[in-house]
Amino acid sequence: MSDRIPVAVLGATGVVGQRLVAMLESHPWFELAELAGSDRSAGRSYGAVCRWQLETPLPERAGSLTVRRPEDGFSSRLVLSALDAASAERIEPGLAKAGHVVISNASAHRMAPDVPLLVPEINWDQLQLLAEQRHRWPGALVTNPNCVVAALGLVLAPLARNFGLESACITTLQSASGAGYPGVASLDLLGNVIPNIPNEADKIEAELPKIIGQGPRFSAMTTRVPVVDGHTALVFVRLGTETDEDGIVAAWRSFRGRPQELELPSAPRSPVIVMDESDRPQPRKDLLRGGGMSAIVSRPRRCPVHDWKFVVLGHNTLRGAAGAALLNAEALVVLNRAHERLRHA
Repeated sequence: MSDRIPVAVLGATGVVGQRLVAMLESHPWFELAELAGSDRSAGRSYGAVCRWQLETPLPERAGSLTVRRPEDGFSSRLVLSALDAASAERIEPGLAKAGHVVISNASAHRMAPDVPLLVPEINWDQLQLLAEQRHRWPGALVTNPNCVVAALGLVLAPLARNFGLESACITTLQSASGAGYPGVASLDLLGNVIPNIPNEADKIEAELPKIIGQGPRFSAMTTRVPVVDGHTALVFVRLGTETDEDGIVAAWRSFRGRPQELELPSAPRSPVIVMDESDRPQPRKDLLRGGGMSAIVSRPRRCPVHDWKFVVLGHNTLRGAAGAALLNAEALVVLNRAHERLRHA
């Protein structure tokens, strides 16, 4: 082990868990130390039990690690969780109670009043909620938003701050990988659009106000489409003050947050990338702009019903999951170091 911070990954054999394993291989601050999976995987090497789905090879060192059960405990204080919601609801509070700092991708605890639902470019100040958690446990629990909300928040927050956001209507076209592996049956999805993802619209409508702030109204419909990676959203907004296309584009292109100021390793240089072409963004061509950590948006167009309409694209397993978890973990490291400096001043 190097002097990097040791990290445990829960749900390591799933799609998001694999992304975390791959991204930790070259992370400058963190080092993969422990892996947890299901009972049937426990006690075997990660390489033997993981059906690797990513385009890059399984890291050799990760493949040699023995998978354990989440209930077995960890020596790593920092835990990145890619558990499903039911498992997360049961396991994650116990880890925080045992003193671990848990970064969760699951929806189970996102709406708890003392749990940050963090997009650090937007609502860094929600980390103050961790002080309230100390009444419950010695560790901490921070959540990432829904995979669509992660990109939508980056695009909508600058509008809310600069012009006031009154409402947004959203229709999503979400990729197959958002359903995990093996996900949706191929005969259901190929050449087809499935016009509902259970509970997904509810998550969008509930989570955006916790990230952006109360006031705007949100209405969402969600669909599953035959795209491998990348969630697209068609967005219609009503703003509080009048502006023009150039004003909106300028707000997006100038948007920065604490991760960019601090140059955190996983932070994109530009959280929002605006595309000028009329037929972009497209998942196949644009998904990895900003390293998969930016929200990609089309230039806005006037809407005869609302004020403006535009298209948003986000990488659902990077900005919407594994990359978001790493960025949130980096934010916690910075916060902890600041507290340590103050404590020893």
